[in-house]
Amino acid sequence: MAETWVRMVTAQTPTNIAVIKYWGKRDETLILPVNDSLSVTLDPAHLCTTTTVAVSPSFGQDRMWLNGKEISLSGGRYQNCLREIRARACDVEDKERGIKIAKKDWEKLHVHIASYNNFPTAAGLASSAAGFACLVFALAKLMNAKEDNSELSAIARQGSGSACRSLFGGFVKWNMGKVKDGSDSLAVQVVDEKHWDDLVIIIAVVSSRQKETSSTTGMRDTVETSLLLQHRAKEIVPKRIIQMEEAIKNRDFASFAHLTCADSNQFHAVCLDTCPPIFYMNDTSHRIISCVEKWNRSEGTPQVAYTFDAGPNAVLIAHNRQAAAQLLQKLLFYFPPNSDTDLNSYVLGDNSILKDAGIEDLKDVEALPPPPETKDAQRFKGDVSYFICTRPGRGPVLLSDESHALLCPETGLPK
Repeated sequence: MAETWVRMVTAQTPTNIAVIKYWGKRDETLILPVNDSLSVTLDPAHLCTTTTVAVSPSFGQDRMWLNGKEISLSGGRYQNCLREIRARACDVEDKERGIKIAKKDWEKLHVHIASYNNFPTAAGLASSAAGFACLVFALAKLMNAKEDNSELSAIARQGSGSACRSLFGGFVKWNMGKVKDGSDSLAVQVVDEKHWDDLVIIIAVVSSRQKETSSTTGMRDTVETSLLLQHRAKEIVPKRIIQMEEAIKNRDFASFAHLTCADSNQFHAVCLDTCPPIFYMNDTSHRIISCVEKWNRSEGTPQVAYTFDAGPNAVLIAHNRQAAAQLLQKLLFYFPPNSDTDLNSYVLGDNSILKDAGIEDLKDVEALPPPPETKDAQRFKGDVSYFICTRPGRGPVLLSDESHALLCPETGLPK
């Protein structure tokens, strides 16, 4: 009789947002970047991927389900991750259940993978980063690989570049590396999530639609056509990375904000310098920048930093909770929800900041005064889909409670 056991592992991995941007590859296959990048990991309570991986001698092929739908694993990026982890698999013994897997057996065994994002996929909130980091981390645990998270990050990188930065919490640097095989292109933690725990992050989800120009295509076009990118990678980023590490270590918010905003703007300038030009931000994105710039200038010292990835969503980093509450008041003044919206489905994540901002219901939103630094008191109802309040968070973890598993322990199929 064929063996029918199923061995499973479930992991949870955060997403991350770059404050010094990765844009452009020097090697498309290995996903090697043209410059270093640096990111903040977001609290997985609000933005994360959960992945269950299972192995069983009864599985006839590798299969994967993303957010409940079966997807093909034939793409090169999935194949690279699976191949690299299988090559590092070790003996596994589960005495309790009488399961023994020898190192050499992993080549013949198939896996089932189920993954769930608690936020929109491909909406410019780095879902592929969290997804591939989680896949690699979970498979490494399932197969008893001995590599540390930095070494695993070099495998996750081959699924999605920024995934390598989701293998740590806090602030994380992706070293571009020098060698051809990419073995030194990996992530290292700069500081953990407790180092600068005053920071509060508010994400304005302007659109949760899939973007017109995928990052992969956009980067390729930029590398081929933008002279500004070459200048950025060679002259600008190396200095900025050093200044940014310094600012983070010293918790110097003024320098941090200046560098973050400047780097976001330069990344979007590089997109405009691409032929044909790429437009990731829209009018709402520009209004949010203007709101933050006016407030920072009126205060004389930065209260908030903004950064935009390859999409229109704003990631706003406030230097403390008080600044975050004031920021939320300003954002809700300019971008109130539609009249039929429940406030709790408009401000997600840690929405206790609403209380700090003195806002309990839609009536309070309607009564908000225009920010004193603005001359234009126009409001743009419905232009923001929703806000997510979060903070810097921890790296990947295993979830031992079986109720979190996405696959059924008996069959290895989605629950």
